[in-house]
Amino acid sequence: MLRNAFEPWHLILIIAVLVLLFGSKKLPDMARGLGRSMRILKAEAKTLKADEPDATPRPDATPRPEATPRPEAAARH
Repeated sequence: MLRNAFEPWHLILIIAVLVLLFGSKKLPDMARGLGRSMRILKAEAKTLKADEPDATPRPDATPRPEATPRPEAAARH
């Protein structure tokens, strides 16, 4: 059904409608703004990916001393 959804004449028709609606002077500005937005989004996604800590624990990690309960603290309760 949607195998050949966009044939060349479809794209020409879409471009013609865009030129008629927005005018040929505003289209480059709109494309420039869209490009800037895409670059910003890509940069932000890359920084989020870099800031994300690993969810898998390392096998060489040893437990911290404060993570294990002390015997005298357990005896008081």
